[in-house]
Amino acid sequence: YIRTTAVKDKLIAGNEEINWYPAHIKYGRFGDWLQNNVDWAFSRERYWGTPLPVWQCGSCDRYECIGSVNELAEKPGFSGLGEPLDLHRPFVDEMTFICTKPECGGSMRRVSEVIDCWFDSGNMPIAQNHYPFGDEGSLDALIQQGKFPADYICEAVDQTRGWFYSLHAISTLLFGRPSFKNVICLGHILDVRGDKMSKAKGNVVEPWAVINKYGADPLRWYCLTGAPPGNVRRFDEKVVAEITRQFFLTLWNVYSFFVTYANIDHFTDFIGADPTAEGAVKPAELDDWLTSELNQLILNVDTALAGYHPAEAGRKIESFVDELSNWYVRRSRRRFWKSENDADKLSAYTTLYQCLVTLAKLLAPFAPFLAEELYQNLVCSVFPEAPESIHLTDFPVGDKSKIDQRLSEDIRLAMRVCRLGRAARSQAGIKVRQPLAEALVKVSVSREKESLKRVLPLILDELNVKGLTAVDSLAELDKSDCVSSSEGDYAVAVSTEISTELQAEGMAREIVHRLQTIRRTAGFDIADHIITYYQGDANIKSVLTQFADYIKRETLSRELVEGVPEQGVSTERYKLEGYEIVLGVKKH
Repeated sequence: YIRTTAVKDKLIAGNEEINWYPAHIKYGRFGDWLQNNVDWAFSRERYWGTPLPVWQCGSCDRYECIGSVNELAEKPGFSGLGEPLDLHRPFVDEMTFICTKPECGGSMRRVSEVIDCWFDSGNMPIAQNHYPFGDEGSLDALIQQGKFPADYICEAVDQTRGWFYSLHAISTLLFGRPSFKNVICLGHILDVRGDKMSKAKGNVVEPWAVINKYGADPLRWYCLTGAPPGNVRRFDEKVVAEITRQFFLTLWNVYSFFVTYANIDHFTDFIGADPTAEGAVKPAELDDWLTSELNQLILNVDTALAGYHPAEAGRKIESFVDELSNWYVRRSRRRFWKSENDADKLSAYTTLYQCLVTLAKLLAPFAPFLAEELYQNLVCSVFPEAPESIHLTDFPVGDKSKIDQRLSEDIRLAMRVCRLGRAARSQAGIKVRQPLAEALVKVSVSREKESLKRVLPLILDELNVKGLTAVDSLAELDKSDCVSSSEGDYAVAVSTEISTELQAEGMAREIVHRLQTIRRTAGFDIADHIITYYQGDANIKSVLTQFADYIKRETLSRELVEGVPEQGVSTERYKLEGYEIVLGVKKH
């Protein structure tokens, strides 16, 4: 036995210095264990394990505990030390010496027991440095080198009476202080029905099967962000698949979008350039917004990780990636598509590039393999002098001066209004491609009307409406030609009356959509210019003539040719708003 009860008060006092996550473990499961402390029966009748370093005299039954190989070798009559040195059974059992008790002279042999394996693991903080025999044989040396105590450890909740306790007990016995500062105590992982995994039940999930199917990063992300660390969780492979699809593939698509267009425009020639060096164009508001959100994300993630809340940090990153894809990239697509390499396009490239590099660094602790892949291509392929791995770079530091709170609130309002506007369109059965005359918006507080004015162009373009009016009450949205959608104090209504002019513009947008589909089906590269052929009645011809510039610009068409497509042209037949149309494309 080890008389741990003799240091019970020190064990309890040391626990006060440890930060537990979740906090209730400190005075709950672990605290109760310390309060009801009993002496540690640390010997085991096993063959495998660290041999108990206690020798017993066969004549007088005297015991002696040995502290080192040198001490053992210096005992009178010592024998049995083989080469190479192996202190495990059966070799250690052959080591004997003569009893030093006066007038005895019996043979001292090691007792048969081995040490509790938790004693081994509890010695880890100092044993890894060969304490007290190595070059760093003093505690002060370990402290000065930052090797003791540990900043952070992590294991499952059952280790409150295993590893967590043995670490704490041995450090307290030796040094009167804890060996770790922070600990994340994980809840157990159960099967999808909430049952404990068991080979007998056949409900054990094989990790490699999941890793081979989805990759290590999605599984890591699931474990880190699926629930707060202390919670018991049910493992569901469907959730890992959902994380892969909704988060990892979304991020990969943003990265792929950037790389595709950056290669087309040779963006690597301009990395590091100031897009406004000549003062020609101020960075777009979207770029300022993304930079602001990115720096806020850095601060939020850093704060969450510093507080040992990985789930919170991961969810912040998830929300950011969703808005990066579904707002910034979608709202900026035309800036990347346009042929001229002006300052606005360079600003978009630079902003998205810096965002992806920073995001990779934020992801590194969570998804090390994806983060490395992004870093190698975005950074190492361009800057050979950069650190060879993302895991050798510094973690990002947020710049508060780049955070624009008002802009963030404005864009947040624009997102909400657009979400409600799209919901209203959906209820009315009107596609977003069909322009509408007006949207009516009710906001929560009067000051948000000023915000609406600042983001008006964004909302008009996103909702594809020609005008927007702010109203003061829900009653003002209740019109016969309007359909509305609401959320709390917010509501948006869209007019469902479609004039002849609006219908024509909507058809032009639909034609663009169909031509883009034909391009993809034909396997054209996104940078390929094309010749577009069309056949239809006078209404179709009118739309193609009226919106020719728009259709050419959106589809990279050099010409719009009326008539029967040439041989070998990819064609499709559609019916748009009741009108028959044949569309065909070929490379220019």
